[in-house]
Amino acid sequence: MERYKNLNNDSGVSAFEIANDSITVEFSDGASYLYTYASAGSYNIEQMKKLAVSGRGLNAFINLNVRKKYLRKLR
Repeated sequence: MERYKNLNNDSGVSAFEIANDSITVEFSDGASYLYTYASAGSYNIEQMKKLAVSGRGLNAFINLNVRKKYLRKLR
């Protein structure tokens, strides 16, 4: 997993891993969730990838758009 930059210093996201049609997000509490095209939609996944790489806005986007749209909780 790649460390999330958290440029605003207020994110609950700590790390992420990008794949072709998915993104895994790890939160500061240690929980990890797999979001896929099938579960959250391709547009949302692509937005999440951009935000993850930029290090800003991912947690807010998840809370507003895809909070429960993960395929599965990994831990």
